[in-house]
Amino acid sequence: MGSSVETLEFQAETRQLLNLVIHSVYSNKDIFLRELISNASDALDKLRLESLTDSGPRADTSDLHIALEVDRDARTLTVRDNGIGMTRDEVVELIGTIAKSGTASLLEKIKEAKDAAAAQSLIGQFGVGFYSAFMVADKVTLRTRRAGTEERTLWESDGAGTYDISAADDDLPSGTSVTLHLKPADSEDGLADYLAEWKIRQIVKQYSDFIRWPIRMPVERGAEDGVSVTETQTLNSMKALWSRSRNEVSEAEYHEFYKQISHDWTDPAEIIHMRSEGTFAYDALLFIPSQAPFDLFSRETKRGVQLYVKRVFIMDDCEALMPNYLRFVKGVVDAHDLSLNISREILQHDRHIRGVRRRLVKKVIGAIKDMQAADAERYAKLWGQFGRVLKEGLIEDTDNTEPLLEIISAASTHDPEKPTTLREYVERMKDGQDVIYYLTGANRTTVENSPHMEAFAAKGYEVLILTDPVDEVWVEQVSEFDGHRLQSIAKGQVDLDDAAGGDADADSEKEQREQDFAALLPWLASTLSEHVKQARLSSRLTTSAACVVGDADDMTPMLEKMYRAMGQEVPGVKRILEINPKHPLITGLRTAHEKNPDDPALPGLAEIVLGIALLAEGGDLPDAARFARLLTERLTPAL
Repeated sequence: MGSSVETLEFQAETRQLLNLVIHSVYSNKDIFLRELISNASDALDKLRLESLTDSGPRADTSDLHIALEVDRDARTLTVRDNGIGMTRDEVVELIGTIAKSGTASLLEKIKEAKDAAAAQSLIGQFGVGFYSAFMVADKVTLRTRRAGTEERTLWESDGAGTYDISAADDDLPSGTSVTLHLKPADSEDGLADYLAEWKIRQIVKQYSDFIRWPIRMPVERGAEDGVSVTETQTLNSMKALWSRSRNEVSEAEYHEFYKQISHDWTDPAEIIHMRSEGTFAYDALLFIPSQAPFDLFSRETKRGVQLYVKRVFIMDDCEALMPNYLRFVKGVVDAHDLSLNISREILQHDRHIRGVRRRLVKKVIGAIKDMQAADAERYAKLWGQFGRVLKEGLIEDTDNTEPLLEIISAASTHDPEKPTTLREYVERMKDGQDVIYYLTGANRTTVENSPHMEAFAAKGYEVLILTDPVDEVWVEQVSEFDGHRLQSIAKGQVDLDDAAGGDADADSEKEQREQDFAALLPWLASTLSEHVKQARLSSRLTTSAACVVGDADDMTPMLEKMYRAMGQEVPGVKRILEINPKHPLITGLRTAHEKNPDDPALPGLAEIVLGIALLAEGGDLPDAARFARLLTERLTPAL
């Protein structure tokens, strides 16, 4: 060990996570080798990419590879790469401290995971598979040298809470080697003989056969004269799945490749394998996961499509190839005619890449639509995981509005359990109905109990129940589906009698009500002018006294809150107070106003009516304390 050894403690969360990895998470200990090989492959990718830039390290990239070395006498297994390597600070940051953010929430999710598979999935997504080495090793020694530097670092730990770090030997080449001081084989504890050639071959074949870099290992072979000979063999095929036709690849091979590139432990929900041989040739292999990653809505979430050129890795998370609302899609795109040193900035403006992106997006949306038609149960699970994200596309991607609307599912009043598609809603529309009704809200219970729902429920009109925050935004931008206008039942004038045809008696009754309330309505509007811009009679209420609605183009209160929460100042929108002319509270208010319009108690009663309307829709009172006092004053004499 080098001089000036420093002993440091793992970060507190790191110790907890390390303990979970070693003792609780991984039921199959074989995967430690997969994780270490995956890390080594990433290091080779990074060196290959950095070497293409002018500022990158001047390193030899002619024979990038991963080497596995077995020492039976010392009981060690070493995974070595000649990739990018790490500086001392990077070792401390990447290994001594697991994460810059989100570690605590990750720990909670792991503890709450229902089974080992779910916990493994979280571990893989967080990228801390290095710690799986401690499942099979009493001690782990890491030696590394950052390419282009002379700094060499030695890191060593038994996983018990501390690690030693020092300067490494002078002859260390660039790259990283991880040496595992293996525990004895123990079949009861799931510990195989990880020094056995057959076992190493089995693990590499199962988990790492598609790694694009050669995985080499010296093996002993008997010679004709009885003297053993050591030869170095490549253990993986390095076959690019995306370059083979679909009938040449098994489902198991697809699934294992997906797990390698995604760090997911579950099989994908859908596989999209495509090839374009036109003016811009490329191969693509995309996967739609079966479950959402825990950081799907984190600002730090990266898009999962990798870009290759002629099977040479160019970049991870190629944003030019996949829109943000499809950030959960994983996979590879291998272009045949791009420059190897193309930059992200150039990609954003490359017309060929834009064309590839359009086709990839259509393929993904089409695959979801096909799943919707062929396997309703599988589609429902997928929508439950990614529906909120897909609806972001209705805001971001106007070119695909119609295809996205076709795959949308939403709760509705038609069925308390089963969501509906917009197509199914249209097929059930009543005679004479030409609009699609919806109502947004915090949750289904609030929406179903909203006063706005009363007339629709009474007359049997189906209403979509939209409760995701993104719903507040996309319904403002999407005007129609299949020629039918989308209309909020909390906005504008709603007259279901007109939708159903109406009759002369109803029209006459309506005119009489307008006359009866001709004096009360302007008084209400004037009295409550600080909060409402108009008062009118309602045709949407059957049992409630009042409700508040917006004009057709008004921003909803929830959308106002969302913008303000994001730090955007938006002007306050006054809404319209609608009153139920048949409700005893409203008829009583009208009678009192007719008898004595100057009664000082009436303005307080008007405020109570407004407060009741706001509370009924789950809204906020302008002055909760004043409302409570007014209500108390009204209730006390009745006792």
